[in-house]
Amino acid sequence: MNIYHSLDSFEKLEYGVVTSGTFDGVHLGHQKILARLKEITEQSGGESVVLTFWPHPRTVVSEDSQDLQLLSTIEEKIELFSKLGIHHLAIVPFTRSFSELTSEEFIKEILVQKIGTKKLVIGYDHRFGRNREGSFEFLQKNCSEYGFEVEEIPREDIEHTAISSSRIRKALITGHIHEANELLGRNYALSGTVVKGKQLGRTIGFPTANLYVHEAYKLIPMNGVYVINAIHQGQRFKGMLNIGVRPTVDGTVRTIEAHLFDFDKEIYGEDLQLELLHYLRPEQKFDGLDMLVRQIKIDQENALAYFG
Repeated sequence: MNIYHSLDSFEKLEYGVVTSGTFDGVHLGHQKILARLKEITEQSGGESVVLTFWPHPRTVVSEDSQDLQLLSTIEEKIELFSKLGIHHLAIVPFTRSFSELTSEEFIKEILVQKIGTKKLVIGYDHRFGRNREGSFEFLQKNCSEYGFEVEEIPREDIEHTAISSSRIRKALITGHIHEANELLGRNYALSGTVVKGKQLGRTIGFPTANLYVHEAYKLIPMNGVYVINAIHQGQRFKGMLNIGVRPTVDGTVRTIEAHLFDFDKEIYGEDLQLELLHYLRPEQKFDGLDMLVRQIKIDQENALAYFG
């Protein structure tokens, strides 16, 4: 997959099969669009192009974007697209001036002149251009003038509810990890660097790897205890995870602490990825460390039972 961090180095294609959007999470709804993109590409002999935007447009055009939490970092998004067999990924810097492009300017200057679009595939209710004025109806009415065809993919439903990034975010912040994973089509994951904590876990028999997630905008799910898979240097380990402030020891800072089963390496400063599989319980304050340890043992039993 060719990756472009602007359109300056993009060489216009003879037959571009294009889709555009923010694609936060690259969830099942997005994957349906991308599967159709690949299908048309193979039928036409063209080249597939995903046009996405960074930073997220809401952080540029919306006044209430300070608390926006995203499902995927730009690195995660690139990795997900590469697995889906896309030819070209163009990451357009989303600036205030870019946001002022009209839908007609976006079509002419970006889709036609820069990319060489011959077929455009868009998702249900996709909008583009200044004030989101562009629509499927607008494209359908004018695409022959621009020299390309347009196809809209119907919304993808699970249990008669439309898949959306906002629905997945809501599921994660309310502890409904199974729902989020089903809508994503994979397990939601947190990636980062292992850092030193207060090392309380090792004193009570449950050493933990403290994960530092570098991107402040990455959505951290609801506080509580989870069953996880951990990926370290290509190897997978079963484990459990606590997200929270550790109220039993009067903690105030939110931490992400993973206890991996059958694992005894020191991995400070190394990369670790945690896949969230199942929500066990909310975070609780216990009357002392003995009660906490008793509960952690129960959590471990429940986690191991989850794995079978």
